[in-house]
Amino acid sequence: MLAAPLTQARPGPEAAERSPFERPAVVWLIVAASVAGILSWPDLVAVLRDLRLPDTDDAMRLVQVRDLLAGQGWFDLAQHRHAGAPPMHWSRFVDLPIAALILLVRPFAGPAADGIVAVAWPLLLLGLYAAILHRGVARAFGWRPAAFALFAAGQAVFVTGMFAPGRIDHHNVQICAVLALALRLARPAPTTKDGAAAGALAAFSLAVGLEALPFIAAAGLVLAGSWWRDGRAALAPFRGFGLGLGLAAPALFLAQTGSAHWTVTACDALSPPWLWLGAAALATACGAGLVAGARAARAGFLVACGAVAVGGFVLLFPACAAGPFTGMPALVHDEWLVKVREMRPVWQLLALAPDAVLAGHVPVLIGAVAASLWAWRGGEPAQRRLMAVAAGALWLGVALGVPQFRGLYVAGAFVPLVAGPVLDRAVALLRDPRATSRRRLAAIGLGLALCGKVWLLVASVPQAFAKTETAFAAEHAAWQECGARRSIAALDALAPGVILAEIDLGPNLLLHSHHSVVAAPYHRALPGLVASLEGFRDLDALPRVAARAGADYIVACAPPEKPGETPNVAVRLGRGEVTPPGLEPVPVRDTPLRVWRLRPAP
Repeated sequence: MLAAPLTQARPGPEAAERSPFERPAVVWLIVAASVAGILSWPDLVAVLRDLRLPDTDDAMRLVQVRDLLAGQGWFDLAQHRHAGAPPMHWSRFVDLPIAALILLVRPFAGPAADGIVAVAWPLLLLGLYAAILHRGVARAFGWRPAAFALFAAGQAVFVTGMFAPGRIDHHNVQICAVLALALRLARPAPTTKDGAAAGALAAFSLAVGLEALPFIAAAGLVLAGSWWRDGRAALAPFRGFGLGLGLAAPALFLAQTGSAHWTVTACDALSPPWLWLGAAALATACGAGLVAGARAARAGFLVACGAVAVGGFVLLFPACAAGPFTGMPALVHDEWLVKVREMRPVWQLLALAPDAVLAGHVPVLIGAVAASLWAWRGGEPAQRRLMAVAAGALWLGVALGVPQFRGLYVAGAFVPLVAGPVLDRAVALLRDPRATSRRRLAAIGLGLALCGKVWLLVASVPQAFAKTETAFAAEHAAWQECGARRSIAALDALAPGVILAEIDLGPNLLLHSHHSVVAAPYHRALPGLVASLEGFRDLDALPRVAARAGADYIVACAPPEKPGETPNVAVRLGRGEVTPPGLEPVPVRDTPLRVWRLRPAP
């Protein structure tokens, strides 16, 4: 077993001669090479020079930040250049540091400030993530496993993806908050202060977005279960967590929510439904200290509090019991939501993007198994507790990632926490005379299996021989070209107006042009989503739908041709194969976009 106790080599001249990995300089050089691999230099240059951001959410985040800098109110989260001015549910707590960095850099860099900050912000967060990870692993395992954890972070696709240049969306912020929360509770004897810090971090994560809600709920349930099992010995972190969450959540809510929205139920953001659950956690944790008796009394108290919390949630906020996407028409759900990559289940991704499954799902699953075994059979209590926490987060990620790929985002950041000690143990086995060759190979193989980039390499082999690329990769490349700054800037030769385009083009149109849009990929903007879907599936209906949505222009761009696929209206428009009836073509230069103007009514 990898977790079996091994004699650790002591620092000294002999150990240094036997193993170069006893030399900190060698280990940190390897770590630096791995972390440098996170920086894709072509992507970095594309962000700096062309402001080409990796995802539509990154583009919309920068649009929101620009609006804030231009004078839009702190509590005004409406996107006023989107038809209908839908309110965004993204946190100002992420907008604020990005906006501050832009103001700091702008006097020296001018218009290039946006690109510089789009590179710098995720790298700053990467440094924060690395510091949290290193400290947590070093406390339980020592310096070298912590260093190898940083090496593994450079090989983890979710880390390299979420902290890559241009990733200014909020997932990386949530990853840092949840990892810090988990490591605070992973201490051998967490105190009330540890629990309160974890609860405050949970509240901050919820204020940023609800994606990490399952991990926060799991942390609360584990603390409650520990109190049920151990009684007063486990009361301190349980009570602290309830206090931190229950007090910080409403404070953060008030800090970013205008008074007009204090009583508005928002199932997709921190609002009264989730504040209710936070208050229930506060009351439960505080009341636990008054419970006397054995486990049966503690179990009865928890069941009663849970029934009140869940029952009140369902009775007071029934819409949120069905999830965050309430009121979504079937057209939007079936033709847009379930086709978004991060919403895809694993069985669909296996056919569409096998590399994503191998590099994303597999390391999380292997990490969950390895951490569970270490927690069960490991040596020191501090190490076993840390691995137990990691195992819980990873198994939850496995469960969430099967129906939806985005369920892996947070869990994927826990893989390096397991991989670091595993790699360190593999290195130790190389110089242990008691270890067999089979055991050494198994340890090295396990360490490599926890590295997502190894699985990317495995997935690339058949693609290289077949000279093919995944459908997602080809489509993403095409949309990057359609949404490039130079492509969209050509539209600024036209008078400002409202553009009806395919959904994913909306954020880049807002970012790179002076125009407004009908549709963008955000579930709160349902009328625009419906208009885009209806308009681009029926050529004859397109002018009528555009007029109904108040559009001045229609814009199309063609993705790459897929073998055996019947092109839809949007694709045929983008290729110039058809023209919307009754619309005036508008010539634009130096762009793959095609434009039509709605002719004024006679």
